[in-house]
Amino acid sequence: MQAPADLQVIGAELAIRWGDGTEHYFSLEKFRRHCPCAACCGEPGLTRPIPGVETRWTADSFRLRGMQTVGGYAVQPTWEDGHGTGIYSWDYLRKIAEALP
Repeated sequence: MQAPADLQVIGAELAIRWGDGTEHYFSLEKFRRHCPCAACCGEPGLTRPIPGVETRWTADSFRLRGMQTVGGYAVQPTWEDGHGTGIYSWDYLRKIAEALP
């Protein structure tokens, strides 16, 4: 999957325009709630899955501090509550963008 042609925050929404012309808009709250990191989602363990930690959401949890590109394959947001370990691959970002109303 190629990187989006345009990716920006507009107010409290993430706006994505893909190379094929498709556009998606969804709230930063939904973006954060779909964080794919091990702390949020859990991870496979040696003998059984390890659950993620229970997240206590605050208003800062849904305010974006910044975003950086990771290689040529993903974006990594940093949130005002200090969370910043989620790496959203372009494939994953497109998948959640298409699944969210």
